[in-house]
Amino acid sequence: MGKQILISHRGNIDGKKPHLENHPDYINEALDLGYDVEIDLWVVNDVLYLGHDEPQYEITWEYFKHKVDKLWVHCKNIEALYFVRETRLHYFWHEEDTLTLTSNNYIWVYPGKQPIIGSIAVMPDIYGDNITHCIGVCSDYIEKYK
Repeated sequence: MGKQILISHRGNIDGKKPHLENHPDYINEALDLGYDVEIDLWVVNDVLYLGHDEPQYEITWEYFKHKVDKLWVHCKNIEALYFVRETRLHYFWHEEDTLTLTSNNYIWVYPGKQPIIGSIAVMPDIYGDNITHCIGVCSDYIEKYK
């Protein structure tokens, strides 16, 4: 199916590093290596934050300015969803749905639900998902899919 889209999960490229995930510098390192990056965005009292389970790292719109085409923004609260709708950011919302459609019309598939043709496989390494017909992969071990 051509070249796959390789997406670093929260900045990870060769394994989970929870103490670094979603940190702006860590995300930048993955971007510098040529990967797209899935990030978790919160908006609380009109302030932007990155963080998985909670808002952790305060950022500004400037952080996104030159990264718009390389970030996959997982909106973690409704305020984040309202915010990204007014931008050119590529975003999505999901919880444990089998799949969701991103703002750029990619099929984002929950771990363990493959194969779904033409989709982005999320964490396929956890369940040994068949990714033969996927157009992309999002993983903590994205380096192994190069």
